[in-house]
Amino acid sequence: MEKKAKKSDFSGVFSWVAIPVAFGVALSVYLFIMGDGSHFQGGSNENQPLAGDFFGVIYKGGFIVPVLMTLLLSVITFTFERFFAISRASGKGNTANFLASLKDLIAKEKLEEASALCDKQKGSVANVAKSAVAKYGELKKEADLTKEQKVVALQKEIEEVTALELPALEQNLVVIATISTIATLIGLLGTVIGMIRAFAAMSAAGAPDSGALANGISEALINTAFGIGTAAIAIIMYNYFTTRIDKITYSIDEVGFTISQSYAANNK
Repeated sequence: MEKKAKKSDFSGVFSWVAIPVAFGVALSVYLFIMGDGSHFQGGSNENQPLAGDFFGVIYKGGFIVPVLMTLLLSVITFTFERFFAISRASGKGNTANFLASLKDLIAKEKLEEASALCDKQKGSVANVAKSAVAKYGELKKEADLTKEQKVVALQKEIEEVTALELPALEQNLVVIATISTIATLIGLLGTVIGMIRAFAAMSAAGAPDSGALANGISEALINTAFGIGTAAIAIIMYNYFTTRIDKITYSIDEVGFTISQSYAANNK
């Protein structure tokens, strides 16, 4: 449990640190790379970007751009973090083969071999299985409880260990889910602000300039494209991770049910 607490603390600190660092990187890229004078006419970012210069066009998207870049970098960061965390939780070997072997050993009450198999497999499913196997062995030696009480105690052990494992799997997914929702909205906000600025500039000039208007609109739409792209990546990764977590959860439930049923059947 202490090890789980340390992992949870690390993940919590990582969540708080990752986003500010991502913002610092995004702001630096926006100001010093995209805003470099080499991307603009006359060597100044106050002027229009050079024809076909992507960095210059993005820079003209305005102050919303580094915010969207922060969201994109955050999605990428948390995607890597969750990928490695869930991969560790999945264990080293094939889960289906592990469950089949574990069922066979539990049915034959080869508890030491079952525990060794869990140590070899590792991951969330193996952690739950190992705790359940250990409790199984303890209950076999317990003479003061009835069979029904022992089964209930075993099920409670499985539920407690499962309750420790599942939050670690789902941690930081809320960040990805939130970004998938707000990225598009922030992109649209940047576009609306850019459109207002473009029309205001034309109004101040006193004469309609279709070229300037088209340029202003293209710069404003950069924010929408950035926001939609970031949201799409976040949605894809969120669905991918939740699918993997669902498979692990199903395997944990299967392990718990198998061990409980085996105990009830072997101890009549």
